[in-house]
Amino acid sequence: MPLFGIDCTKPKPQEEERYLRANDRNFNVKFQYVNNRIKTSKYNIFTFLPVNLFEQFQRIANAYFLFLLILQLIPQVSSLSWYTTVVPLVLVLSITAVKDAIDDYHRYRSDNQVNNREVTILLDGTLQREKWKYVQVGDIIKMENNQFVTADLLLLSSSEPYGLIYIETAELDGETNLKVKQALTVTSDMGENTQALADFDGEVRCEAPNNRLDKFRGTLTYKDNKYSLDNEKIILRGCTLRNTEWCYGLVIFAGQDTKLMQNSGLSAFKRTNIDRLMNVLVMWIFGFLATMCTVLAIGNSIWEYRKGYYFQVYLPWDVDITNSSFSGFLMFWSYVIILNTVVPISLYVSIEVIRLGSSFYIDWDGKMYYPKKDTPAVAHTTTLTEELGQIKYIFSDKTGTLTQNIMLFSKCTINGKMYGYVYDFAGQRTDITANTEKVDFSFNSMADPKFVFYDHSLVEAVKIGDPKVHEFFRLLSLCHTVMPEEKFKGNLVYQAQSPDEGALVTAARNFGFVFRSRTPETITVVELGESKLYELLCILDFDNVRKRMSVIVRCPNKKLYLYCKGADTIVFERLNSSSQHLRDITTEHLDEFAGDGLRTLALAYKQLDERYFQNWQSRHHEASTASENRDEQLFTLYEEIEKDLTLLGATAVEDKLQDGVPQTIETLVKANIKIWVLTGDKQETAVNIGYACNMLQDEMKQIFIIEGNDSSAVRTELRKACAIMKGQPQTENDLIRIQQPTKPNFLPEETADADYGLVINGDTLAHALEEDMALEFLKTACLCKTVICCRVTPLQKAQVVELVKKYKKAITLAIGDGANDVSMIKAAHIGVGISGEEGTQAVLSSDFSFAQFRYLQRLLLVHGRWSYLRMCRFLRYFFYKNFAFTLVHFWYGFFWGFSAQTVYDEWFITLYNLVYTSLPVLGLSLFDQDFNDRWSMAYPQLYEPGQLNLYFSKLEFVKCVIHGVYSSLVLFFIPYGALTEAVRDDGKTISDYQSFALIAQTCLLVAVTVQIALDTSYWTAINHFFIWGSLAVYFAITFTMYSNGMYLMFPISFPFIGTARNALNQPHVWLTIFLAAVLCVLPVIIVRYLFAELKPTFSNKLQYKIRQMKLLPPKQTTSYLRRPSTRRSAYAFSHQRGFGALITSGKNMRIKSMNFIPSKAGTSSQTDKEKHSKLSAKQKT
Repeated sequence: MPLFGIDCTKPKPQEEERYLRANDRNFNVKFQYVNNRIKTSKYNIFTFLPVNLFEQFQRIANAYFLFLLILQLIPQVSSLSWYTTVVPLVLVLSITAVKDAIDDYHRYRSDNQVNNREVTILLDGTLQREKWKYVQVGDIIKMENNQFVTADLLLLSSSEPYGLIYIETAELDGETNLKVKQALTVTSDMGENTQALADFDGEVRCEAPNNRLDKFRGTLTYKDNKYSLDNEKIILRGCTLRNTEWCYGLVIFAGQDTKLMQNSGLSAFKRTNIDRLMNVLVMWIFGFLATMCTVLAIGNSIWEYRKGYYFQVYLPWDVDITNSSFSGFLMFWSYVIILNTVVPISLYVSIEVIRLGSSFYIDWDGKMYYPKKDTPAVAHTTTLTEELGQIKYIFSDKTGTLTQNIMLFSKCTINGKMYGYVYDFAGQRTDITANTEKVDFSFNSMADPKFVFYDHSLVEAVKIGDPKVHEFFRLLSLCHTVMPEEKFKGNLVYQAQSPDEGALVTAARNFGFVFRSRTPETITVVELGESKLYELLCILDFDNVRKRMSVIVRCPNKKLYLYCKGADTIVFERLNSSSQHLRDITTEHLDEFAGDGLRTLALAYKQLDERYFQNWQSRHHEASTASENRDEQLFTLYEEIEKDLTLLGATAVEDKLQDGVPQTIETLVKANIKIWVLTGDKQETAVNIGYACNMLQDEMKQIFIIEGNDSSAVRTELRKACAIMKGQPQTENDLIRIQQPTKPNFLPEETADADYGLVINGDTLAHALEEDMALEFLKTACLCKTVICCRVTPLQKAQVVELVKKYKKAITLAIGDGANDVSMIKAAHIGVGISGEEGTQAVLSSDFSFAQFRYLQRLLLVHGRWSYLRMCRFLRYFFYKNFAFTLVHFWYGFFWGFSAQTVYDEWFITLYNLVYTSLPVLGLSLFDQDFNDRWSMAYPQLYEPGQLNLYFSKLEFVKCVIHGVYSSLVLFFIPYGALTEAVRDDGKTISDYQSFALIAQTCLLVAVTVQIALDTSYWTAINHFFIWGSLAVYFAITFTMYSNGMYLMFPISFPFIGTARNALNQPHVWLTIFLAAVLCVLPVIIVRYLFAELKPTFSNKLQYKIRQMKLLPPKQTTSYLRRPSTRRSAYAFSHQRGFGALITSGKNMRIKSMNFIPSKAGTSSQTDKEKHSKLSAKQKT
């Protein structure tokens, strides 16, 4: 039985095609398809120890210390006791193993919770409740309303007519609008007949498991007939069933094979930039260590050859040593043991503790807690925190990440009068605040209580009967494809394919024009309490070319009207001459709405002549049934009837951004972070959000739209854009250099002569990412201030991130909220998930998560910057103190015959990194900060040193080594010189080995303690306790271990009897300690002072300014950034064709409510019309 989610079965062969039979487990089991169990955990109770140890010993340092331990077990080589290595090694391995076990257990619990959900499954002809993990490929399961879909299913039948269902795909793509799926007629006829479903033995051949969310190809063979299967008939795991009482589905992919899991799976192992640098530095240190050991080994051979002969009387060679060369060989390994502290194992323990502490700070940060959803920020990993302080590129999704996917009816203009703004008693326009009085809709019993509006003049115009205002809201209540649902009496809910349409219909509802119900032929609207029935004659549906939709209705007074809404540029072209003056006024209002970042639609209407319409309807029917040039004929008819319109006004809908998005983006840009938007939305929507978020601005010199249809055209556009931004023509040699970069494969940083933007869609991006063009695209994109990639697939998102990672020497961060963002999140150095309205797949695969995009600036500018700063200060200090500690042995060897005699007491060597210096450096790396959080947020420029690796790099490491070498010279020669021929006050000598060892180690500890005090910028009680307490602990332990009592109990382990009390009571000893400490830190003080005065950094300047002016930290304020603009967006429809074909065909209406003759109404959605007409013919037969 699998434990901790691990399935120990042997791996199955690579699958090229899936073949399965419904209701036949015996047939399907031979293909070894996985069941519906998912696992993201790595270990089980038996494999944890060997697998975890194997992983840990893949780290070079751990393997190195294991090698040292083996050396210390060899008597001829070892000069230190074995416990000096085994204790810290076991400690490191244990701490890391416990952390890994806890992380994996959390993954196991999450898996277990999902695997044990229950679902209704059809087994042996009966419906049974079964756990998700036992569902297998080929099973038929029953889903009910509002349930999550268990696996990837082929839809068989549903409670809705014609096998339709409605699903919400928020868990997959972050979109909350409903989508429609439809079963094949041959299976939908089975309904909920369990016997028919149990007898169903159809065979499916389809594509192998993959991560493409928007594509599916396969065939169903049933009763000797083949039926084509596409994505419209597949329901993916992670979707939610909505507005559908029940449905049945055949399991195609289960568990790890589902598209949801193919897009998530196990998170890739990520290492930070500092980890990669550390590996290089460790190799350098190994080389340095080998060099020192070689020098000392050669010295030993020479000394033994020239001098050792005279000492053999009382220092004889071991029996195994035959000559001086072999003695030097053994001394090489002895010095490897003694000098191993240049790479102390406690370094890795400390790094893990620091990262763990930084991740806890993120978890505990109340300023990143979202109370509305009770969602805190969460660090899912403890290994990447310092990299948050080095981000150069951010890749963001749009829907659900930058926006809330919520549309609000904000303003409108009707017959030349603008509504939506608020004015004071003096007639001056005022801002809307939390205290602004809202419009009271209590006069309308059917109003939506969630709808908010502030301009009271509009509701007054409705109440006094303004005919244009009434016609305006009548149009909004009729011209749409929204579906109403009354869950219980008085609770009217609208289901729209896009939230835009839902917002407009809800606005009409609240102002007294309530869209109540619809059939394929009629629309019922309650107008100011009076129910009116409109005959729906035709829907001219929206598409991306028309950018408008119209309906033709017969009013209760028998008059015919065409109501139209669409992009203002499109509608204005179709107005009659009498609307010219109103058009000019409306254009001014639209410009003002655009300045507020609102999305606008123009509304118009016309009255139709009965005779003309009958003729047009006849021609429309002929065109809709034509076998050739159908779309062209229909387009011509629509153009004919949608003209000579009368303008009513325009709407302004707010595509509601998440709180603080524009301010966050502005702040991040000031921190020199480049933000790219990678979204599946259409171009117009993405660009509009780009403007609303202040990523795109009118002040930009140019915004390039790359939309070539082939590689050649895309290449030409990219070259042209690059040449414009560089202000010079691009030569062919330059292009060759781009395509074949020299190693290392990093493109150099270049700047444009102004601010530019770049917009590219998915089809064009596919060409731009081709191998011979990718670098050219990257170079052009990196010159731009903002890049927006729209209509991109999940794979393309990951490819863009990988391209930047590969060729730009920069740290990347990806942020998203849906399963379509998972590949991008996993590809980036840092992945952030938004745990808001739109599901949890991105969160499960992310490294960090929170509920609002605005928290990103705090994550980076505060936690990221602090983590990077602390880690760099820790590493600089740690390497310094260990080089100073270790190299004293090196100088000591020249004076003690290269005998591998240690300078210090063995207990001091063991406790130096574990006790005496561990807490002070942890205090520095957990609590230190150069500026508090408010200064860090107010001055984003403080973030730039992390992007440039200024605080820790190979150069900084060399500086640490030089400082350590200098300090080791001071720490050896100052005590050596001071003790030469020195005597105590009583005339006894003090220049013995044990006294020298004690004074040298005391000088060392005092010097490194003073150094860390100099490095500490932010003093807390904990820092004081750790620093001075550790020094006190040293003296306490030293006097204890060097006491008579310890010697009497353990004479071999504690040979330094009485050394402390004999040496440390002499004044010249304390003078020696003081002199050594001052000489160690004096160069540091001088260099820092000179740099601050002669070459100050931005941090130095800000600190000086704060000290001189005694400034208090600025308060964090939230202000609305208004973007003055003349650009307008008229996108207020679904990304796809609307429900028009379904509505007029009646296929989405329940049979019991359809008391009417089949509709003769037309629709522009002829593709769907053709698809459904075949089904209707089969129904009639």
